[in-house]
Amino acid sequence: MAGALLQIALLTAALVGAFALLGLLTGLFCGTVRLRPRRRGAAEPVHRPLQAVAADLRRLARELALVPAGVPVARRRGLQSAYDDVLVEAAALLEVPHTMTLASPGARRDAERKRLQAALTDAGLDPR
Repeated sequence: MAGALLQIALLTAALVGAFALLGLLTGLFCGTVRLRPRRRGAAEPVHRPLQAVAADLRRLARELALVPAGVPVARRRGLQSAYDDVLVEAAALLEVPHTMTLASPGARRDAERKRLQAALTDAGLDPR
């Protein structure tokens, strides 16, 4: 009886091993499994070029200046938020310190926006 159980266990182990080997070989053949992992270099953060950020700043500033009266508030706030996001992106690229992301909407954020625009102008990027 013990011999029969041992034979069944060995046969089951052999079948499981055969299927595992077949799966590995199929993966190697299809390219979904690699024996050696690929080496990847140090991942550098991807930033947009400064010229593209400056062009977006100028475009959004122009759109904000030309918003006609009677436009829904949501559109104006959306444009202002997009302008602020690109302003923060430009500040990060030029390493200009800011508290724009911490300032709540209102007079404090408006003052920080003006200060950041002046700081970017001093750094060589005219946002207007």
